[in-house]
Amino acid sequence: MIRKGRPLSDSGRHAGGPRDEDDESFESFDAHDRAAGRNPQRAQFESSPPVDSDPSETTYTRSRRVPGEAKPGQDEAKKSLRPARSLKGRALGYLSRREYSRTELARKLKPFVEETDSLDIVLDSLEAENWLSDSRFAESLIHRRSSRLGASRIVGELKQHSVDQTLVEEASAQLRETELARAYTVWQKKFGQLPETPAERAKQQRFLASRGFSGATIGKILKGLDEEWSGE
Repeated sequence: MIRKGRPLSDSGRHAGGPRDEDDESFESFDAHDRAAGRNPQRAQFESSPPVDSDPSETTYTRSRRVPGEAKPGQDEAKKSLRPARSLKGRALGYLSRREYSRTELARKLKPFVEETDSLDIVLDSLEAENWLSDSRFAESLIHRRSSRLGASRIVGELKQHSVDQTLVEEASAQLRETELARAYTVWQKKFGQLPETPAERAKQQRFLASRGFSGATIGKILKGLDEEWSGE
């Protein structure tokens, strides 16, 4: 049994015309639902079937940036505002990391030379200000290589960098003095015992020779003549 609700007020009637015959029934159903504790608008929304979205319609979603992450296009904007780095500034950046020979640094800078730049003037300026030094480069190279390589390998590398001949001769003399002890350390770490067969002997010889140690030094080690200096 459907009970009628209260008649609509004047505000619910159509202005200037008769009242819609269905108005009373709609009001009655709403009142009935409210009495039952239901929200008629919510029930109508929940009972409505879902409307399929148009696949051709673009859906915009709000992306979430990771904290600290640059906004899209922000890196490019910063790069465009950053002033071009001078040739000398780039050279100082290289030299702040490690020592370079003049030849090696020139090879690194060559791709960045512009029409208004003079590579030789920049290198001369760096040498005059003691930023660039072949002598320090030779010392650094010896320090980095001497524990693993023989004199011939290190000297050959210095020559590839066009280091002054006087510096090459000084480095060679310094390395020859410690050649036997350095070769023994390398051999001890790799093998640790004298060869027992010709094949094993040839293998150890090839290894030490590839590291740049001289034949005389290799012969002394493989003959077992290490008792006099094994403690050094």
